[in-house]
Amino acid sequence: MIEQPGELALAAEFPEPDRERWLGLVEGVLGKTGAEYDSLVTTTYDGIAVQPLHTADEPLPATGLPGTFPFTRGGRPQGTALGWEIRQQHREADREAVVADLENGVGALWLRGIAAADLEPLLAEVYLDLAPVVLDAGADFAASGRELLRIWGERSAPGSELAGNLGADPLGALAATGQEPDTAALLDLLPRLDPFPAARLIAVDALPHHNAGGSDAQELGASLAAGVAYLRLLTDAGLPVARAARLLEFRYAATADQFLTTAKLRAARRLWARVTEVCGEPTPQVQHAVTSPAMMTRRDPWVNMLRTTIACAGAGMGGADAITVLPFDHAIGLPDDFSRRIARNTQSVLLEESRLSAVIDPAGGSWYVERLTEDLARAAWRWFQEIEAEGGLAAALRSGLVADRLAATWERRRANLADRTDAITGVSEFPNLGEKPVVRRPAPPEPGGGLPVIRYAQDFEALRDRADAAPERPRVFLATLGPVAAHTARATFAANLLQAGGVETPQAGPTRTTDDVVAAFRASGARVACLCGSESSYAELAAPTADALRAAGAERVLLAGKRSDATVDDHLFLGCPALDVLGRTFESLGVPR
Repeated sequence: MIEQPGELALAAEFPEPDRERWLGLVEGVLGKTGAEYDSLVTTTYDGIAVQPLHTADEPLPATGLPGTFPFTRGGRPQGTALGWEIRQQHREADREAVVADLENGVGALWLRGIAAADLEPLLAEVYLDLAPVVLDAGADFAASGRELLRIWGERSAPGSELAGNLGADPLGALAATGQEPDTAALLDLLPRLDPFPAARLIAVDALPHHNAGGSDAQELGASLAAGVAYLRLLTDAGLPVARAARLLEFRYAATADQFLTTAKLRAARRLWARVTEVCGEPTPQVQHAVTSPAMMTRRDPWVNMLRTTIACAGAGMGGADAITVLPFDHAIGLPDDFSRRIARNTQSVLLEESRLSAVIDPAGGSWYVERLTEDLARAAWRWFQEIEAEGGLAAALRSGLVADRLAATWERRRANLADRTDAITGVSEFPNLGEKPVVRRPAPPEPGGGLPVIRYAQDFEALRDRADAAPERPRVFLATLGPVAAHTARATFAANLLQAGGVETPQAGPTRTTDDVVAAFRASGARVACLCGSESSYAELAAPTADALRAAGAERVLLAGKRSDATVDDHLFLGCPALDVLGRTFESLGVPR
């Protein structure tokens, strides 16, 4: 008979750790590198300092239980244990694509930019009592909403079983297009919705603020201001607060920052709970998370599969009610069958194989996530108060307050992208010059006239486009100095940075003398060279090699590293303004704009 073990001691045999001891050990390690403790603290675009260690000693507000006020841990008692709705986006009236999605795991449709006249043929084979439809027609929401209501009314299913959202969002249309909100059209739809008690009227879309380069708190604060404006409108029309609140669904971006995405959705529910509590009817927020369009790249788009997987996981753990994973080719054009299949299967794997829905609140109790949720909620509330002080979201959009604040955040983010502090894998880091372009049919044009629409990769991709279109691809020769072990790291770094702009980086093999380097440079056909070596090799060889390369025809000489005594035209180092260096190199080579 096998003897059963007694109670396992595990960590009980070790001395109980405390913060002071941890700090002492950390400072001991940092002291060897010359780094300061502050180097372990990261700061978000909302100014939130994320500490390297969080403990239960930090004061935090009560988060309640899932399904109870303030709904931080979820709007349902089951939390995330029931999973979420897999909602696929469609930007054209393709009936076969819609049917294929619904037959292969998709539970709801998000019809974006589909004309009212196309709805009936598009939905002809859809069981609308099983597959909710969410409209997103921008400023044309009234016509599309009336048409969907007509279709619902003619279906045999009881009205109580027909769910979805008419997608009215005049404030979102104002943000995206600058078109004045048509609240009369929204109120005209309101009584028509009575036969369909499970359906919603309004989609509070925060994506225009995210896609303009805004921060997470700016996205949350703007959505809160929009929600409050709609509550006022509906209650002024005679609806009880509880009924008005149930007509709203909120749409947020989910990014590749997994924990920030999780904290954002948790903070959003807490903020909305506070608003509805003040109104007398604490109500959980219904959330639709969409993988960020701003983070999607046209170059090396396959990496987008990884980004959207992480974003989807973050949204699922954050308690989103519905999630849309954008296809990996979203930034290129309309998706094909393969990219749509990967998008929907990403969610199926996370739900069915990774079993994210097997836990009620996966992030609950994480001091890091709870602290981040609290700080994000407070930052968003301050922005919401500024918008309200301006007279509400519509007034803040008209006055330029929102645009100016989002632009300031985008410029800070853009600077971090430019020097690769914020890395974009496959674009600004580890680019693939040999990638075959992915070609897709053009997507319908997006309405403009309001807040700008940006993508984080756009500046680097513009350089890649210039390099591809040039009569001859720009080329920078890597002049490696000293033995292989001395120059490999900096040569790799320089190649990575230069290739991010579409620049070829021919390199000599193991070199012995300055004459070897110059001969390899002449053979490469390059007009610009970059010195790559160790500090010791620079001290001995940088100046004479640079002079020899210029004598051999080099129009510019760069150096991988930073030395004040080096007579070179530009330095490539960690944190250097990579876009500026690439731009100057392009100008010297005469690469057309």
